[in-house]
Amino acid sequence: MHTHADQTLLVLASGSPRRRDFLSQLGLTFTVSAADIDETPHPGEEAAAYVLRLAREKARVVAERSPGAFVLAADTTVALGMTLLGKPQDPAEARAMLTSLSGKTHDVYTGVALAGRYDEALAVHTRVTFRELSAGEIDWYVGTGEPVDRAGAYAIQGKGGFLVARIEGSPTNVVGLPLGETLALLTRAGVPLAWKPTP
Repeated sequence: MHTHADQTLLVLASGSPRRRDFLSQLGLTFTVSAADIDETPHPGEEAAAYVLRLAREKARVVAERSPGAFVLAADTTVALGMTLLGKPQDPAEARAMLTSLSGKTHDVYTGVALAGRYDEALAVHTRVTFRELSAGEIDWYVGTGEPVDRAGAYAIQGKGGFLVARIEGSPTNVVGLPLGETLALLTRAGVPLAWKPTP
């Protein structure tokens, strides 16, 4: 039986169902409180700096309304060279993004931040190489509806897995929350974990 104090100890500052599922699968008890912030990149801002800034801002906004809690936030972006690929607004934009990624290696960065009772942020980098995609494959995938609301217009853990030739680095980072690094951060912060509850 969890007390109310346990429920509010860890707050996920994200509306992402993927991040919520990851934390649930790890047996963490948490509440969700999404942060609504301006996600516009600053001119010339590099991907790692961008995701760190957004993760920190999201965590800070939610920490202000969650006294005494550990607030975890994350932000993921896809970078092709110096170009940041966010979430496509419509199927045409999704098609353009996937066409630009076809046959190339791109970088996925996730910023992970804790605020409130503990303050630290880190960025995790994974390199992803796409297969050469035919126009038919891209059209089919865009037609599934999956690319919308996904950074870089694909979901590696879903139907989009077929786009990828190889990955160097954390696979969960590409989904939106690098689990190994996030768990290390929660451990440093003293958040109770399923295999390491607080005494």
